[in-house]
Amino acid sequence: MTKSFIDSRRDLRERAFQALFSIEFGRDAIEATQFAYHYDKISEESEASNELPLFLINLVNGVESHTEEINQLITSHLKKGWSLERLTLTDKTLLRLGLYEIKFFDETPSRVAVNEIIEIAKKYSDETSSKFVNGLLSQFVEEA
Repeated sequence: MTKSFIDSRRDLRERAFQALFSIEFGRDAIEATQFAYHYDKISEESEASNELPLFLINLVNGVESHTEEINQLITSHLKKGWSLERLTLTDKTLLRLGLYEIKFFDETPSRVAVNEIIEIAKKYSDETSSKFVNGLLSQFVEEA
């Protein structure tokens, strides 16, 4: 990973995705966030510090505190015959993170949030998944 990418908003979104994914397996939110943030940082300075970027903390905590509402929004926009349980964990986590940014996090323009989540989907899933995530999240983007 290039130094310029580390701690960029895209990088922090990706780390939020990783933390949220591991929380699904019972990991503590703080521990999961710290691990996602520090796991590949090489410098001793970053390993010695437990400080996490506020943007990352806000994403993880925000998704965690709005999960029920986000799940309802996702469910209400799924095609007939589909349920939240039928989605892959990767898609569910991506949708939750993207919807949190679109609906509850005023710092990010909706279209930027969708584009960023699609890029993460391309990295952690396949083209079909990224198209599905794009299609569902795009329904929540408000026209200017």
